[in-house]
Amino acid sequence: MTDKISLNQYGHSFQAKLIASLLTNRQFLEQIGDILEPSYFESEANKWLVDEIKKYFIKYKKLPTLEVLKITLDSEENDILRVSVIEDLKNAYKHFEASDLEFVQEKTLDFCKNQKIKDAIIQSVDLIQSGDYESIKSLVDDALKAGSERDIGHIYLDMFDERYEESARKTVGTPWEIINDLTDGGLGPGELGVIVAPAGIGKSWVLSSIGAGAVKDGKKVVHYTLELNDAYVGLRYDSVFSGYASQNLKFHTDDVKSKLDQLDGELVIKYYPTKTASVQTIGAHLQRMITLGHGVDVIILDYADLLRDTNKFTTEVRHVLGNIYEDLRGLAGEYEIPCWTASQANRSALDEDVIEAQKIAESYAKIMTADFVMSLSRKVGDKIANTGRFHVIKNRFGPDGVTFPAKVNTNNGSIDIYEGNTVDGKEQQGKMDNQDEYVRKQLAQKYQDLG
Repeated sequence: MTDKISLNQYGHSFQAKLIASLLTNRQFLEQIGDILEPSYFESEANKWLVDEIKKYFIKYKKLPTLEVLKITLDSEENDILRVSVIEDLKNAYKHFEASDLEFVQEKTLDFCKNQKIKDAIIQSVDLIQSGDYESIKSLVDDALKAGSERDIGHIYLDMFDERYEESARKTVGTPWEIINDLTDGGLGPGELGVIVAPAGIGKSWVLSSIGAGAVKDGKKVVHYTLELNDAYVGLRYDSVFSGYASQNLKFHTDDVKSKLDQLDGELVIKYYPTKTASVQTIGAHLQRMITLGHGVDVIILDYADLLRDTNKFTTEVRHVLGNIYEDLRGLAGEYEIPCWTASQANRSALDEDVIEAQKIAESYAKIMTADFVMSLSRKVGDKIANTGRFHVIKNRFGPDGVTFPAKVNTNNGSIDIYEGNTVDGKEQQGKMDNQDEYVRKQLAQKYQDLG
């Protein structure tokens, strides 16, 4: 075998980031798997890791988790090697969210491609002497193709049956049957749903309701919060699951705990301060969760407008937000996970009975990028009456332009959306149609209670 230059020339930190990339980026591992040789590493621990990662990926077509590597390592008889591998894994873990992983991956691809071409040239020397030019061409062609992307796409005629399998669009539903009917079951892998409302109307409560509904259905949910801290968001979920108003939770902790113990799904809440996280930050955290054995079925992001754009050549707000939403949908597609987020509506939308697309703040690209967009309108009277109007602005899966009356209680996160012609729907619509009278009666009752 031809002598090879070691990756050691790039340093220990570079190699740790390379191992991190192999554990967190499926596309990269798929692309480099057949040209990255364990012999390119000088460390026996790194050689072991690369060999095991490649073997697992070839067999299962998935990235190995740290648990998989730990179990495999337990059968290794060499104690010194075991200790070294554990240390190298710890170093790799520290770099799971490194900002320069793309650079490391690019340099590694270049290194491996160059090695393959050098091997082909050296092997061609003997073939030139024998006049076997066809073999030379084959060697060089294979070397030039090394490290190319493997997935060419959906082969239309060959994949007919796959299009009609139940898993072709495996959806995760919402808590509202009417919305699930409109979306043909909810959001599917890689799809983006957006809730639009002015400030203080209840966007965060709607997102928490969607997350809670998924947890009740046994799904694994990760909720990213960029405004409220994780403990406060946790309390909101406590309210949604238990039905107790936020301010009363502390008086019913035993009952709340009992209700949470009955849940089948999982919920992880991750807080990033406003404008400190980008879509890439979210992606790195997602991959870290998956690598650590925490699968994700639904992403809740509260909310995308508060993410930081990493494109330094864009300064206009509308372009920045457009980039963020496009990157977010791309992230959902890369991980094949449905994603729900929210967006601000203009201040003028506070006075609207129905919030349409033109009321979305700053960038229409949000509408263009999303698969499903629904607005929530609640005027002052609605807040007193616990009513609201959900309007479907965009729907790639069925009809849009429809409006539904709703019961919206932001004390405990209880949200119900109704068909307009149902008994409950007519009741909520009646409250909204006669809002002034309803508000007068409510205030009179409160005055009486206080007296």
